[in-house]
Amino acid sequence: MRSISLKILKLLLAIDLLLIAGSILFFDTKVLYNTQIGFFSSTLVMLGSMFSYRRMVNTRVEHEIITVDDSKDVIDKLEDPHDLYSEDIVEDPDADIVEAVKEEKQRMKANRRSLFQTLKDTKGALSLYRVSAYILLVLGFLYLNRQEMLHIPSYLFSLTLPIIGIVWVLVSDKENQTQDRVE
Repeated sequence: MRSISLKILKLLLAIDLLLIAGSILFFDTKVLYNTQIGFFSSTLVMLGSMFSYRRMVNTRVEHEIITVDDSKDVIDKLEDPHDLYSEDIVEDPDADIVEAVKEEKQRMKANRRSLFQTLKDTKGALSLYRVSAYILLVLGFLYLNRQEMLHIPSYLFSLTLPIIGIVWVLVSDKENQTQDRVE
C-alpha cells in the first residue's frame, strides 16, 4: 500500500512541475495562479477522499461489519430493485389486500435504519479531511474570482489532472497485480 501512495505522490509532483513550467513558459501569472490553486485543491480533495475511505474500510474490517448483501445477482438488483419478480415469494390468491399492505409496512418498519447507522455509513463522505478539502476548493475559486484572476479553462484543466493521474496509477497498479497473479 505504501508503494501505491509513493507512486501517486511522485506522479502528482511531476505533473505539478510540468504544469508550473508550462504555465510560466507559455502563459502569464494569472494562468499560473489558476493552475496551482486548482491543482492543489483538487489534489487535497482526492487525497482526503482516499484517506477517509481507507480509514472507514479498515475500521469496518476490524469490527467485522459487512454491509453488502450478496444474496442477489448484480443484474437482478438492476432489473428488479424492489424484488417484485422474486421466485421465493408465494402468492396466495385468498390473501386480503389490506392485510398484505399492513404486513409490508411492518416489514419496511423493521428494516428502517436508525440515525446512528446512517451516520456510521456516511462517515467517509463527511470526514474532516474531505470536507476541509472541499472548503479549500471553494475558497480558492472565490479568491480567484474576487481578485478578477479567474481563468476558467486553466482552472478546470488543473482540477482534472490529479483525478486522471491518481486513477491512472491505481488502474495500472491493479493491472500489474492481476498480471502477477496470472504468471
